[in-house]
Amino acid sequence: MTPATPEASQPRCFCRDCLHDLDLTAKRCTSCGSPRLVRHHVLPTLTIAHIDCDAFYATVEKRDNAELADRPVIIGGGKRGVVSAACYIARTYGVRSAMPMFKALELCPSATVIRPDMAKYVRVGREVRQAMQSLTPLVEPLSIDEAFLDLSGTQLVHGMIPAKVLARFAATIERDIGVTVSVGLSCNKFLAKIASDLDKPRGFATLDQDDGRALLADKPVGFIFGVGPATQERLSQRGFRNVSDLQRADEIELMRQFPTEGRRLWRLARGIDDRRVEPDRGAKTISSETTFETDIRDFPALEKILWRLSEKTSSRLKSGGLAGTTITLKLKTADFRQRTRSQSIHAPTQLASKIFAIAREMLAKEIDGTAFRLMGAGVSALQPGSPADDTDMLDRRSAHAERAMDDLRKKFGTAAVIRGIAYNGPEKPR
Repeated sequence: MTPATPEASQPRCFCRDCLHDLDLTAKRCTSCGSPRLVRHHVLPTLTIAHIDCDAFYATVEKRDNAELADRPVIIGGGKRGVVSAACYIARTYGVRSAMPMFKALELCPSATVIRPDMAKYVRVGREVRQAMQSLTPLVEPLSIDEAFLDLSGTQLVHGMIPAKVLARFAATIERDIGVTVSVGLSCNKFLAKIASDLDKPRGFATLDQDDGRALLADKPVGFIFGVGPATQERLSQRGFRNVSDLQRADEIELMRQFPTEGRRLWRLARGIDDRRVEPDRGAKTISSETTFETDIRDFPALEKILWRLSEKTSSRLKSGGLAGTTITLKLKTADFRQRTRSQSIHAPTQLASKIFAIAREMLAKEIDGTAFRLMGAGVSALQPGSPADDTDMLDRRSAHAERAMDDLRKKFGTAAVIRGIAYNGPEKPR
């Protein structure tokens, strides 16, 4: 008689709510009665996860205001702005992220609209990230509210298979932080990301490579990440409209027709992805932007808005313990043409005054009578940092003043201290 392997004794099905092991054919938990089961015939071997917070911004706002629990909530603002996030109730009306606000309110006029509070979302996102890192050091952030995790080799540490670790994590986040997550668990990053979208919200889905191939077959080729409209059109012209067309293709022939991406497309169409979870990947840029209610061409008016954007970006940098050496100004004209200007500095900064000073110089050069509908200020080339990292005397004085203002705002609220530029900025330089 052949002895059972360690994997053979591991659970293939369990209850997400009480973690009780069950038979693979179970419909409900025999211990607590929950129908929320996780099952897969190779469940113990699946170790790559994608965790995505559900409607993150809106969920945080609902957590902080119980009166919003059963109401449609849209995070955004301004008739000419766009939707940053929408709760699942608002989504039933057809509201989606990046939709113009006027369109969203036409679809869901009863929605409660809340201006984004990025500093708060960053704080909550960091709490979730820290909880992820308690599961494994291999955490690759994708944004403020999602990340890949590699739980290979963690079973001895946690005393349970990765799937159970993730189910316990999801319950802990919901209980302790007050937001919900959806989990996708697979054998690689591509399929884990697909799986996390299959059962939202509060979802938990599993896919192995065979599942992934079957699921992908009838999807359009644009479903594969990295296939934009131009690539999709080129593929369509060669007869590759659905992923199943790529699955039937010969690998060498596909590489001949598409030298740059042929092999990658052939592999992903089959659910093959050998990318590693890279734990050192972080935010590349931290920025803030706003769409104006009416187009603006006046420098003093733009300057005041730029100061507020600089403060928001600075706050996010400070919350994340980051500083950067490249300042970027983003402008969008009334006819939707975009201007992006960047300038590098000698030492990393997270100071609002420094971000503003550099961005203001770039803004002054763009004042030529053009009307603008959007402006943004960002910092990139990021690294761990603090106000003390700024090196010259003026920056140290600014750092000291900003720390004092930050302390007052923490104690008395964000409106406790307002810099003079927020009221009356200097005139346009001659």
